[in-house]
Amino acid sequence: MSVTRTCAYANDLETITIRQEVGRERSIRALLMTFLASRRTVELMTNSQPVHKLLPASLHSAGGELPFVLQSVRADPNTLQRMKDDQVIDLIRDTDAEISKLQAVQLRAIADLSVRRRRAPSASSEVALALSTTEHRASAIVSAANALIARLPRMLNLMDGGRLDLYRAMKVTDATAWLSGDHVRVVDATLEDRVPGRNATQVRRAAAYAAAQADPDGAALRTERKLVERRLTLHHQDTGVTHLSVNNAPTEKATAAYARVDQAARALKTPDEPRTLDQLRADVAIDLLLSGTGGPSERTEVFLHIDLATYLGLNQTPAALSGRGPIASALARHIIGGPDTTLRRVLTDPRTGHAVELSPTRYSLEQDEFIKVRDQECRQPGCTRPAQSCGIKATRTKGEPGGVADQAVTFCSRHSKLEGQPGWDYEVAPDGTLNVATPTGQVHSTTPPSMHPGRRRANRLRKKPRK
Repeated sequence: MSVTRTCAYANDLETITIRQEVGRERSIRALLMTFLASRRTVELMTNSQPVHKLLPASLHSAGGELPFVLQSVRADPNTLQRMKDDQVIDLIRDTDAEISKLQAVQLRAIADLSVRRRRAPSASSEVALALSTTEHRASAIVSAANALIARLPRMLNLMDGGRLDLYRAMKVTDATAWLSGDHVRVVDATLEDRVPGRNATQVRRAAAYAAAQADPDGAALRTERKLVERRLTLHHQDTGVTHLSVNNAPTEKATAAYARVDQAARALKTPDEPRTLDQLRADVAIDLLLSGTGGPSERTEVFLHIDLATYLGLNQTPAALSGRGPIASALARHIIGGPDTTLRRVLTDPRTGHAVELSPTRYSLEQDEFIKVRDQECRQPGCTRPAQSCGIKATRTKGEPGGVADQAVTFCSRHSKLEGQPGWDYEVAPDGTLNVATPTGQVHSTTPPSMHPGRRRANRLRKKPRK
């Protein structure tokens, strides 16, 4: 005879064929009890997160298989050679979505194992062996799995839909690990519409900002605790080199120190200099530590963007340190209180938050300086290099030929070179939106970042109309 039972997960039927023998009834009963126990484990594990999709939606499609294109390429890799450029890009994106969905399944399995092991550290060891990874990495994955299941169900739902992968999801779990249950639920809801389409750095920033906004006092206390743990570490390696690092340094000082080292390294990078910029930065940093020299002693700027109400202590809205991201309001006020701080008044559009005017307080105003204050970072979608380390480049205005009514836009040295590459097209819309078209016709758009913290938007992606 055959026994057909419905699994705990939708669309998963399993037929168990057994022989009609004396004594088999007890085995059947034990098998069914084992199944019910495993189902109960899943229900306990997902008390705050209903398992509406344990498997990717594509696996529930006709035939229960992967999308046709993925099947075709998997069966015959030469299929790629017959595909157009835009189809290859779509394949890359679709494959990443399927991977994200499967990662969500894997995380549920890992969280289930953790529950079965009563949250014991041994679960990480089992995962490490199963995935052939280090225990440190396995422990981080187990922690992320537990957090996504119990604390961040909306982020897990994004993974189910293929809109968030494990790497970016772990940026959220790391940034919210210190929050209470009530606060993390607020952050989870806030980020649901903000993290899709953003890269890992942008996700980390968005999560850190939302966490600091949800619990500003906790964010300030966390910063103070980390500062107490600052240290200089030295690790000798067996290849004759040594790793030297400064950990948990004040963010404004570390950012300024790096900017000074980078500035000196770039000054030394002549056509005849064989060393790379990374090598020059390392050499300059060591020279500065050993002798106090290593380049010209020049003023190093760190841009901090803070609204007036936060500066006056009327609210606790996180500020933004250019190139680094959100910082706690208390830390921002501490930085502003330093002896070498220069305050500049920036007028913003009340509707968009975009900078429209920069006051000339303390020193004369230059147009390039306003452009960098307005843009804050390199305007290439996804790039977070601070504007003060970038250059200004004239970019074609939408609807106009190049050179007629170009607008100034901030680009880092790497991305300023893309504009002249075949297939790349850059244009600036009247509202300041920068549209970047790739050789495959994908258009990525960014707007000047809002000076009003709650209005910062993610990059947008659309298909360029065919002419």
